[in-house]
Amino acid sequence: MKRALGPALKVLALRMPALAIPVLAIPALLFAGTMRAADAPVVVTSIKPIHSLVSAIMQGVGEPELIVDGAASPHTYNLKPSNARALQEAKVIFWVGPGLEAFLKKPLQALGRDASIAELDNAPGLVKLPFREGGAFEPHDDAPEHESASGQHDEADAAHDADPGHDSDHGAFDTHLWLDPMNAKAMAAMITTTLVAADPANALTYQGNAKALDDRLDALDTEIKGVVAPVKGKPFIVFHDAYQYFEHRYGIRVAGSITVSPETIPGAERVSEIHRKVGELGATCVFAEPQFEPRLVNVVIEGTRARSGVLDPEAATLKAGPDLYFTLMRGIANSMKDCLSSA
Repeated sequence: MKRALGPALKVLALRMPALAIPVLAIPALLFAGTMRAADAPVVVTSIKPIHSLVSAIMQGVGEPELIVDGAASPHTYNLKPSNARALQEAKVIFWVGPGLEAFLKKPLQALGRDASIAELDNAPGLVKLPFREGGAFEPHDDAPEHESASGQHDEADAAHDADPGHDSDHGAFDTHLWLDPMNAKAMAAMITTTLVAADPANALTYQGNAKALDDRLDALDTEIKGVVAPVKGKPFIVFHDAYQYFEHRYGIRVAGSITVSPETIPGAERVSEIHRKVGELGATCVFAEPQFEPRLVNVVIEGTRARSGVLDPEAATLKAGPDLYFTLMRGIANSMKDCLSSA
């Protein structure tokens, strides 16, 4: 019986090689997939734009965790117990820095285990702009100091580059660094270096993904220049002063902000002053943000010819993932174009 069964199995295998080989390979493939997931480092990110860049670089290795999810804002966020557990388990942590995610400063200092913490506002090659105290409402005439006629950062940008000994306290520089794709490239380079050091087994994957991300960011930069070019000369008002990097990269004319920081809601006198300035400056649009009180924007534009729009600099309305950064930047550019073109 055994002699008859052996040849029969051989004939079956010869007749169905395409079926037999994958079936036999399934346990090995499942085992390899399990091992790969187990080998992925635990990576935690602070906000959606940073999570997006890290996700793009980690594709094929693992998925980073996100702290400030949903419509929450890093300006007003309170750390949850689940976030604290994630930080304790993390091998690598990415954040912008204490100027933006102040809620993370003490928890990161108190970590009782060895984790690699990358403060991305220290990334080499970043362009940094001073935080505009007092509302920065008047029109800006200094864009050429930060951007050449070609739209590329010129030598004046070097004055804002990262300094290893810089002061990270809030107010030293505007922390919305990701709103310039060239800053996103600088942060992506630091993310890649950090991941390779923490997980050298997957270095080639990280480096290949980083190169693809670099190319996509260059293409995005070119695309946005074309989108906003027709409305570059039209002034507008934003809810809070978060758009300097977009402004300087693309020559946009931001006339001012309702508030310097969303932690501080402006009083009646401030709102009244802005209402007057909208008419005086000829601002064509006033932009709200999805996380914050839109009623203030309605008060500011009441009785004027200005239109209202929405900008989402922290991706509050977007689903987290590797493509979020590109959706975020295109959304800002298109919102500006749509509102300003119609005004």
